[in-house]
Amino acid sequence: MRINIMALSVTAALFWGIAIFITASANLVWPGYGSAFLELAASIYPGFNPGTGMGSVITGTLYGLVDGAICGAIFGWLYNLLARKFPGTAT
Repeated sequence: MRINIMALSVTAALFWGIAIFITASANLVWPGYGSAFLELAASIYPGFNPGTGMGSVITGTLYGLVDGAICGAIFGWLYNLLARKFPGTAT
């Protein structure tokens, strides 16, 4: 069985982008919320400074969307490659 790489890319992009958006937005309302997660994201994404305003939330969300799409595409491609190389048995 093959995975649709485009569908996986879009799904991963939305999942990761929404996760960053919700956590960063909640951090604006409740300072300290998700700070360890957001500090990790800030160390990876240049220009993303959690807790500084809505502009930073949008920046982090855009980074999350792009990062999720790239990782989803790589994962789907690798899965399809390995699925062809090591076919399973049908039960």
